[in-house]
Amino acid sequence: MKIMYMVLGPFMTNTYIVYNEQTMDGLVVDPSFSPEQYIHAIQEKKIHLKSILLTHGHVDHMAGMNDLRKAFPEAEMYMDRRDREFLRDPEKNLSYMFPKPVLVDDADHWVKDGDTITTCGFTFRVIDTAGHTPGGISFYDEKEGLVFTGDSLFQGSIGRTDFPGGSLKELVGNIRKNLFALPDATVVLSGHGSQTTIGEEKRSNPFLNGGAL
Repeated sequence: MKIMYMVLGPFMTNTYIVYNEQTMDGLVVDPSFSPEQYIHAIQEKKIHLKSILLTHGHVDHMAGMNDLRKAFPEAEMYMDRRDREFLRDPEKNLSYMFPKPVLVDDADHWVKDGDTITTCGFTFRVIDTAGHTPGGISFYDEKEGLVFTGDSLFQGSIGRTDFPGGSLKELVGNIRKNLFALPDATVVLSGHGSQTTIGEEKRSNPFLNGGAL
């Protein structure tokens, strides 16, 4: 597995390009603003884009979805149905604050906690990390020892819960129950900021080691 990432847009969102070096099949996790940048990178690397994984339905994680789908019409989108309304509601997806609201068509595949996604030679297990949004999920690849957590778990922090549909109790509970059940060495690739590990966050995250709830 090869991973490239770009920090994009006013919220400094991490968009990940993941590909198989043998087949050059690839996927994108959370297509943010400035889609021309990652579309160009995919084309330049000659990656065959197969899938788009969406951790949740906020604008900074899907602002480039329409352009990405247009450029790669064969790529199939995966997300949790609980965030379906966010795709077409600028108030919920927070795009109302921008000159042009973001409206996105339905996912090709609705997934839920415990589902597996097999794509590009990789297998991801869907993990429920709702709380930042009602349908927040993470994507865990056991073989590679990494998890894409979106805006649920960050290095030293957790996602905001004061947006529509947010719940601090639910988020903290899901992180402790579902993410902290992963091996300590699991690399956490989040929607903002630097990578960390499950073990490090267990030890030092002030919101989760006896703090928030």
